[in-house]
Amino acid sequence: MQIHIVTAFPKFFESPLGESMMKRASQSGAVKFFVHDLRDYTTDKHRSVDDYPYGGGPGMIMKPEPFFACLDHLRRQEELAGAPVILMSPQGERFSQHKAKSLAQKQALIFLCGHYKGVDERVHQHLATEEISIGDYIVTGGELPALVVIDAVVRLLPGVLGDLDSASGDSFQAGLLDYPHYTRPEEFRGWRVPEILLSGHHAKIAQWRREQAEARTRERRQDLLES
Repeated sequence: MQIHIVTAFPKFFESPLGESMMKRASQSGAVKFFVHDLRDYTTDKHRSVDDYPYGGGPGMIMKPEPFFACLDHLRRQEELAGAPVILMSPQGERFSQHKAKSLAQKQALIFLCGHYKGVDERVHQHLATEEISIGDYIVTGGELPALVVIDAVVRLLPGVLGDLDSASGDSFQAGLLDYPHYTRPEEFRGWRVPEILLSGHHAKIAQWRREQAEARTRERRQDLLES
């Protein structure tokens, strides 16, 4: 998979994409990351990517020209011609594990990261093919939300996780929260690991985990059971 990120702050991605699972995914060839500096597609001497809003009001709005120029450049690459163009936006579709699985089937993804007060509406209407929100709150730009989505997608790509079953049991994969996990030691500060996990009886362990996942979901996220 190719993942292209369009941002005015390319250094933002250096560490997150160069550590842990994202680094391993890149080194294995499962994914290739390309970070594009929006300022490289400006035409003024100050390399401006934002301007004051028409009609007045607080904050600065990101200009449309650099986004369109960057996408014109990227779409000249055959493999990106039909790639989804995802604008990270609080007005977008709420991100979910279901959406992560859907995006993980694509050959390429392009992320547009806004900043400041917002992005010119013409980018929303005429450039982005979809908008994604990571929740009902505001952060300083689209970079962090893009990283959240990228991480959730990349870990689902074949070969990225050492054991794909590790992902299949994650919260939300089957409409349930995850069951409790324990590791050594068997007892810590008087708290023992449940005996069933030490029994070696795989069928009973699987049943216990399923029951724990269902109970935790009923207690904390009843909405998942109702959807």
